[in-house]
Amino acid sequence: MTHMQLNGVSPTMDQVKALALTNYGHFTSMLVEDGRVRGLSLHMHRLTRDCRILFDVELDTDRVRQYVRQALTDAAPRTVARVTIYDPAFDLGKVGSDADPHVLVTTRAAPSGTPAPLRLQAASYRREMPAVKHVGLFGALRNRRIAQREGYDDVLFLNPDGTISEIATSNIGFVRDGQIIWPRSEVLTGVTMTLLNQALDEPIRAEPITLSDLPTMEFVFATNAAVGIRPVAEVDDQSWPTDQASLKQLRDLYADIPGEQL
Repeated sequence: MTHMQLNGVSPTMDQVKALALTNYGHFTSMLVEDGRVRGLSLHMHRLTRDCRILFDVELDTDRVRQYVRQALTDAAPRTVARVTIYDPAFDLGKVGSDADPHVLVTTRAAPSGTPAPLRLQAASYRREMPAVKHVGLFGALRNRRIAQREGYDDVLFLNPDGTISEIATSNIGFVRDGQIIWPRSEVLTGVTMTLLNQALDEPIRAEPITLSDLPTMEFVFATNAAVGIRPVAEVDDQSWPTDQASLKQLRDLYADIPGEQL
């Protein structure tokens, strides 16, 4: 069950309708384990940056953390908390006024167990403002729906030039000759991806990757704050093993990253 609080109290219908009818804002999602979050400072930095971009307002992250702690009072030890920043006063005809961003915290139980490997369908699509984690998810979810209706788990986005960018709500990483390679593309740089790069004792490598490059990859993985590192079993008709020892090492490396106290 999902619970929500807006600026620390239960929201009214009028306050949340702006998300449905206007849908202008940004968010971050984090896995909270016993009051700690891997990459908490990165999540707060993302919220601050995106609030400045979308609302021209400096966000008080101490207040955000207070609201998250309050929302987690009766939550399970492992909970996914989503922080959405938006202005309930905005409507379709009024988005140019000075903003008063509110903090909506929603919580849900974290997924349990090891996530199943992903099967991805490639599709040509580029998210609007890819570097911002905004709430405008229609295009991404439309492509995810198409992929799922055709038997896949999610969608892998391709740029107009055919290069790979990202999964609908995750980053994607490739391993070739024992080296992690990230797509060289404009994407939303995820917190999990950043933490993994910081933990790895090797240079960060990014290059343009197309579907024709996939047979050269040893294995493929997705990163997402809610589930960590998840193997990718297939992209279209290309498949990889999902029991690689190197994949387990990556997951163990990520699991060993300490969380920051909320």
